[in-house]
Amino acid sequence: MQIHLQTLGCRLNEAELETWAQRFRALGHGICAQANTADLIVINTCAVTEDAVRKSRKLVRQVHRYNPQAKLVLSGCYASLQTDEATDLPGVDLVIDNSCKDQLPELVLDKLDMHSMPALALEPDAQALFARGRQRAFIKVQDGCRYQCTFCIVTHARGAEKSRPITEIVAEVNTLHAQGIQEIVIAGVHLGGYGNDIQSDLTQLIRQLLEQTQIPRIRLGSLEPWDIPTHFWRLFDNPRLLPHLHLPLQSGSDLILKRMARRCKTAAFRALVEQAHDNIKDLCISTDLIVGFPGETEMEWHKTLRYLEHFTFSHMHIFSFSPRAGTRAASLTEQIDAATKAKRSQELHALGEQMRERVLRSMLNNTVEVLIETRHNSDQGANYHGYTPNYLKVQLAADQPGTLVNQIIPVTLCAFDAHNSQL
Repeated sequence: MQIHLQTLGCRLNEAELETWAQRFRALGHGICAQANTADLIVINTCAVTEDAVRKSRKLVRQVHRYNPQAKLVLSGCYASLQTDEATDLPGVDLVIDNSCKDQLPELVLDKLDMHSMPALALEPDAQALFARGRQRAFIKVQDGCRYQCTFCIVTHARGAEKSRPITEIVAEVNTLHAQGIQEIVIAGVHLGGYGNDIQSDLTQLIRQLLEQTQIPRIRLGSLEPWDIPTHFWRLFDNPRLLPHLHLPLQSGSDLILKRMARRCKTAAFRALVEQAHDNIKDLCISTDLIVGFPGETEMEWHKTLRYLEHFTFSHMHIFSFSPRAGTRAASLTEQIDAATKAKRSQELHALGEQMRERVLRSMLNNTVEVLIETRHNSDQGANYHGYTPNYLKVQLAADQPGTLVNQIIPVTLCAFDAHNSQL
């Protein structure tokens, strides 16, 4: 049986897809890149915003239209929060709640009576991830979140915090490395809370990965700024732990942060970023920001803009606030009109582009290790794309036999392309 996997949303959803791909392979099935050739399609949906919900519904309708004969299974936050609606979408055969998604491959095969066929299983080192065109793997180490940010629906969708044992994670990484994976991304809903339920923590996990695996590159997913202890920076003395952090800020106004129920004030965030740059060479930091949160007056908005002048983020993920039913922010007073949110979003995108250009300029003439991920042929020869350790996209040309894809090679950064935000 050929299985097609798709996801929307966060890195945790990506990590879950990687795990499902491995499990389906182990049960004797193949992973295919195209939905129209699949016998079974699994979609990991998202509900972080109303737009994500719309995209989830649209994707379900699209894949059913492309391949109406395939069995169609939904999981993820949209499918878990709006189960009845998701079940009624055209072509949907089964919805797996987030609470059961760790057993998704087995549940699907059982409930849809799609029995595994071990005789058709590929050899143990079958490259399930490469069938999806990836050189890095997302490793889900933790699920759930104990905090209640007023804008966040994911806490309701994912439930209580649950961490995987370190031995299990190490074994998965070693298996992936043996298959040729060069980079992993450690992901979780509340990654900084890893281990709270199993008498461990994120620092212990990273140390064990550095000691017990040989994977060349270890990257961290999103970390809440209040979860980072002072001794954490010492882990980056090992160059295999890559110098990139994603630290969600959400607003540069303490008043708005309070309304969001965020646990980090602006002064503490600024001090944390300065400390990180002081301790980690060539560090890049990206962030999340929400514009138009209820109560964000012109004064509070300009506080955010002035505050952001202290930083040079490599990337800003910018979201216009949209009320999510079931969250406290949906019922807050002083909602902001759509035109104001659009204007502020444009201003923030312009600032983000300026920051990105400063980061790219600062890297010129450096020689860095780049993981090559894609190749495109042209009349002039082969063009490759990859990423630096601090997660900046690089394009290079190479005229040589064979391919550089999935190799880590030294590259001297000699120019930048502002239009495409790459070196």
